[in-house]
Amino acid sequence: MIGKVLGNRYEIIEKIGGGGMALVYKAKCRLLNRFVAVKILRSEFIEDEEFVKKFKRESQAAASLSHPNIVGIYDVGMEDDIYYIVMEYIKGQTLKELIKQKGALGVDFATNIAIQISSALEHAHRNHIVHRDIKSHNIMIKEDNSVKVTDFGIARAVSSSTITNTGNVIGSVHYFSPEQARGGYTDEKSDIYSLGIVMYEMLTGRLPFEGESPIAVALKHLQDEAIKPSAINPRIPKSLDDIILKCMDKDVNNRYSSMSEIISDLRQSFVMPNGDFVKKTRFNDESTRVIKPIKLDENIEDISFRSKAAAPPETRTDDAAVTELPEKPSKKRNTKMTVLAVLGGLILALAVGGIVLGLVSFFSVKEAVVPELVNLTEEQARHKLDELGLELEVTDRVTNSEVPEGLIIMQDPKPNQKNKVTNPVKVTISEGALKVKVPNLIGESYEKVDLILEKYGLEEGELEQETSDYPNGIVIRQSVEAGTEVDEGTKIDYVISMGPQRFLMPNYVGQNIDDVSMDLIAKDLIRGEVTYESSSVYEKNTVISQNITPGTEVNRKSVIDFVVSSGKDTSKKVPPVLSIPLPKDRDSMRVTVQKIQNSVIETVYEGTHSSADSPLEVPVSGQGKVTFEIYIDGVLNETVEHEFK
Repeated sequence: MIGKVLGNRYEIIEKIGGGGMALVYKAKCRLLNRFVAVKILRSEFIEDEEFVKKFKRESQAAASLSHPNIVGIYDVGMEDDIYYIVMEYIKGQTLKELIKQKGALGVDFATNIAIQISSALEHAHRNHIVHRDIKSHNIMIKEDNSVKVTDFGIARAVSSSTITNTGNVIGSVHYFSPEQARGGYTDEKSDIYSLGIVMYEMLTGRLPFEGESPIAVALKHLQDEAIKPSAINPRIPKSLDDIILKCMDKDVNNRYSSMSEIISDLRQSFVMPNGDFVKKTRFNDESTRVIKPIKLDENIEDISFRSKAAAPPETRTDDAAVTELPEKPSKKRNTKMTVLAVLGGLILALAVGGIVLGLVSFFSVKEAVVPELVNLTEEQARHKLDELGLELEVTDRVTNSEVPEGLIIMQDPKPNQKNKVTNPVKVTISEGALKVKVPNLIGESYEKVDLILEKYGLEEGELEQETSDYPNGIVIRQSVEAGTEVDEGTKIDYVISMGPQRFLMPNYVGQNIDDVSMDLIAKDLIRGEVTYESSSVYEKNTVISQNITPGTEVNRKSVIDFVVSSGKDTSKKVPPVLSIPLPKDRDSMRVTVQKIQNSVIETVYEGTHSSADSPLEVPVSGQGKVTFEIYIDGVLNETVEHEFK
């Protein structure tokens, strides 16, 4: 994909991220000469025509959103079975990465982020767009700590389709609202619930609901109450506790009604952190309600006690009413009836006695004390029960990461309880841990390893470092080969590169000495002598020069000396400064300034900079009229004439 040009316009430069639905690349727009992010959908979703239609429609709707806290969508297209979205390129990290790096965030910082996310969602909701997949992975934190919410189009298209990926429903179950978990109707209040989960995660450093499987987590969203955030992080004030729990209420009627209400309460929390101003909305059973009237069946007769005796003779219409009375029976017939009555009574007595004996026999079934069967194999359990006259019944076999395959997890009745020999002892047997395939980590940045392993249900193991030809921080080896099937939750060790033993000396001129010191540690270099000089060009604590020329090959443990600016010396005359605006679309550029005086050409400045250094100020000197030519990456960018007095 690297080097491919999409739409005859977007040149793919490098891969910068990815997820279950799409891969994200950094690209350069040839038309506008700027960097953009290109999100390319995975092939399994492109094959679903219904999804593609909905995704294109929702992406175009999301492109209509214009807000400082929403990542702008520039273009949507399809080429050679590649379906892509072109969006604003953001330099920064996801909120998920920030939380993993720092743990629980500061109260004021987290509140500020929550307000920006709420502002973005408020704008989307006003335009009738519901995100439906708000999570810390979809929130970008820029270098200036401003927030950008992304993936509006993807989230909405997915919610409109029943699409699965490797057997799992697309979505983030840890951030699902209860109505999403049960597959019910979702609206703006689903975003409010997910926002509550994100705020909970920011302030506690953990998610409110965890489980062994997505189903277990979804059930907790439906049934369990989250631990109060302040019980995990005592620094969280009462107002934020109340805001988060109101957002996360399982009943949609008890949540905030709009994002504007959340923003108002979040701002109020700055002023009254422990105030009791968050309104709690609860359904009141005493409220006046309209109840549907209960209709009685018209065919139901009045309740009364009616005699079931025969009707009076004058009203009876059956044959018995007109039949004459029989003659008085003879003595012989009476004797016969007496014998029959005696025999019938005897038979009835025997029957009743049999039933009684049967019941006694039933209730006197032999009992046995049930032994401990947990952690036994099925064969061992059957043998143990056979000795007691009991039977074994396997009711279920389930995956379990803690109990080895083939061993019993649960039993009913429990150990030491009495059980009739006619009732089987029911058990559940472990099928062992769920098997997953190990992903390929080689070539990935170590910062992404935990996210990749988490996606596959694996855990990060031990980290080692070695020198290699790979750049610093890139994975060069892993303990389990990619594609190998292992138990879910297995720890994967890996080795990252420290870079080559010998490498090119970086250019630290213009950087803060504290940042330089940290980079030296990462590159295994040693900071040597630091001397301070006044400078009208470089800010205080900024490197003016270094004793090893940038680009020179050096060994690890090399000692680097620096000259650092102590700030401007107001006692000296400040020389003229040439202010050079730099292009805004380049991460790195070589700036050269040549001085032309009396037909003599002299290079007075040369250095590597980024667009963040603009405007670049270069001190110059000369006599009379002097011409300066400014080159960027070897191309003449500007010519400036200056008259020196």
